[in-house]
Amino acid sequence: MTTLTAPVTTAATISQETIDSYKARGFVHIPGIITPEEAAEFYDAALAASARLTALSNNSIFRQSVNVWQNDDDMRRLTLHPNVGAVAERLAGGPLRLWHDQILIKPAGKSTPTEFHQDRPYWPHRNSPNPVSAWIALCDVPVEKGCMTFIPGSHRRTDLPAQDLANKRSLFQTCPELEWEERVTVPLRAGDCTFHHAFCAHMATPNLTEDPRVAHVVIFMDADAEFTGGGHVVTEALGLTPGQLFDHPMFPRVG
Repeated sequence: MTTLTAPVTTAATISQETIDSYKARGFVHIPGIITPEEAAEFYDAALAASARLTALSNNSIFRQSVNVWQNDDDMRRLTLHPNVGAVAERLAGGPLRLWHDQILIKPAGKSTPTEFHQDRPYWPHRNSPNPVSAWIALCDVPVEKGCMTFIPGSHRRTDLPAQDLANKRSLFQTCPELEWEERVTVPLRAGDCTFHHAFCAHMATPNLTEDPRVAHVVIFMDADAEFTGGGHVVTEALGLTPGQLFDHPMFPRVG
């Protein structure tokens, strides 16, 4: 029988120094948000779900499957994993609710970079100053396999329009000064996670290995976030009205 290990980092063990670093830099590396055994289990589940479900995007950048938790019981357990949500709330400093999840698979040996972009400009949210994404590695992700790179402090730029994540110049044409800021690349072991603020500019390197890079992203918004009325694939069939809270079964509160 396999002996299960406990997560390395929990909401109870996360340090104030880690929280302060997240708030200052806009991202943080959290080792062991889930156990290696869980990562191996969810790796297989993510590949199976991705093959079965319709992809929102399927190109050389990545294959993207959104709101998987609504359609796959195994991945639902990861999206609603209590340790992931609890750590997200510690970092954000307040109550959160789920925005959506997504499986992101970079194909083996032939993928292209996910270029620098911010997530938040794509979303129809208002009154959500602390949105946070948990990018969970379900396999080892060294630099050569498509890990994340961040621009520290870029989460303070909340005034930029949406960028094109297929265009390597898009962010820097919009905000030239960010091109000269520090960049931090964060390789991850299976079960590790990076949390990043939704305004923190980030990219992912290409996958140059012979195996797919498999990550699961759980995205949170503030519990009191309001719908702006803007278009988004997650909200298009829900009948939400502008100014309405995201108080809907599709967006459960953490905990």
